[in-house]
Parts: sequence; C-alpha cells; structure tokens
Amino acid sequence: MGMTDQKKAILCVDDEMIILLSLIQELRGAFGDEYVYEKATDAYRAYEIIDELCLEGIKLILVIADWLMPGIKGDEFLETVRGRHPDVRAVMVTGHADSDVIEHLLSSGCVCDVLEKPWDHERLVAAVRNCGPCRPGAK
Repeated sequence: MGMTDQKKAILCVDDEMIILLSLIQELRGAFGDEYVYEKATDAYRAYEIIDELCLEGIKLILVIADWLMPGIKGDEFLETVRGRHPDVRAVMVTGHADSDVIEHLLSSGCVCDVLEKPWDHERLVAAVRNCGPCRPGAK
C-alpha cells in the first residue's frame, strides 16, 4: 500500500519552551529519526502545525500536551484534536491537572497516558511506545 514509508510525526505542546526542548531531546534520544518532531507553545499554533503536517503528507500519530496552558487548556485541546483526527493518540504531561480531568481523559480514551511533571524518562518512552504505531501487530 506504500503507507509504511510515510513519515510520522509527534507534536509536543507546552507553553514553556524549555519543556518542549527537553521533551523533543528525550524523544529524539530514544527514537532517533523514526519520527518528525514538532513543537508548539499554544493550542492555536498546534492546530496550524497539524494542518501543515496534513498538507505535507506527514502522518501525525501522537500529541504530547501540557494541561495548564494559556488560552485553551490541554484537555479541551486534545478533545478537539481527537474530534478532527480520531486516529491520533495523545499523552498529557502535567504538573497541575486535577484528578477529575485526568480521570475523564483516560476513561474517554482521549489520552492513552498522563505523566506528571517532572516526568520519568523511561515512563515517557514507554508511553510513546504504547500509544504509537509500535504496538505489536500494528505494522
């Protein structure tokens, strides 16, 4: 089908650039050139990047987003992304989200994992592996 050679992307969304750079550095360290890594400091920019990826024929497979962001909170952002792109998986990274929000996101299937800041590197890598297309039999 030719879909196997399609580039895949991971989008990180956080209002703190240091967090974005750290996330991408860790992901690149773990997965190398397996993915295209994109970053946005707010949901509005993230929507633009998602549209750009679609135009470029790059498949967005995972969004890693903060919960507490200016403008649109992470849960609202991820639910919008899921509505537009149901096959995109999501992980939330947060230092602030309340347990009701986390419970809702996990039970609705909107996110496949929630990591607390500061996150554990192994847990981040495992979350990406579990969410991503690397699931057994998903090739």
